[in-house]
Amino acid sequence: MTSPILITGGTGTLGRLVVPLLQNAGHDVRVLSRRGHAPGDGIEYVTGDLLKDEGIEPAVDGVETVLHLAGGPKGDDEAARALVRAASRAGVRHLVHISVIGADRVPLGYFTSKLGAERAVADSGLPWTTLRAAQFHDLVLKVAQGMAKLPVIPVPGGLRFQPVDAREVAERLVELTLGTPAGLVPDLAGPRVYGMAELIRGYLRARGRRRPMMPVRMPGKVGRVYRAGANLTLEGATVGKRSWEDFLAERLR
Repeated sequence: MTSPILITGGTGTLGRLVVPLLQNAGHDVRVLSRRGHAPGDGIEYVTGDLLKDEGIEPAVDGVETVLHLAGGPKGDDEAARALVRAASRAGVRHLVHISVIGADRVPLGYFTSKLGAERAVADSGLPWTTLRAAQFHDLVLKVAQGMAKLPVIPVPGGLRFQPVDAREVAERLVELTLGTPAGLVPDLAGPRVYGMAELIRGYLRARGRRRPMMPVRMPGKVGRVYRAGANLTLEGATVGKRSWEDFLAERLR
């Protein structure tokens, strides 16, 4: 009997895509979740909280591979350190981690926390793999939906994204999880780079709506960093196939 693959964040946007892919590949799956779940669909659940350093030991017990997907607006570095400590004691042989493009370049708390998590994994002494991905289409959609409610939409000048499909990220993560530890692998981004205005216009067209837009300037260091494309990988990235337009056509039909 093979050991299960532990997935943190297994009930989130990405986790819900990864779990069935691993099961279809013939692997047992254990999910660490902050909320209790009854066993179902062949999934073993362990209740625990990475930020509180609770329930992690039983989650990693008997596990050789961990896929760390759990994340939030803050505290990802602390959560990764707690996971690394438990995984090291359990003798985990491969720790796979999802991060974000620009973690080492964008001076915002979210990105800084992601970079701290990357370093915790890389410095753990465990064999590891980290994939940095662009923002998911799902997140861009949520932003566009919120902005479209405004009578006039402010559009930060120079702000660009290369959104990627969550399913393509899930497929890549499964490939990496079932492979050998590879360190920091090439970033995964979507097939096109869009300005913020273009993304919002695409959403409005798909919904049959119109809104006036007003360009605004992002000030300070953060504005300069975004205008320089620090949140993008324009060369050397693995590029997905599914565009923003493809996503909208499916999601909003």
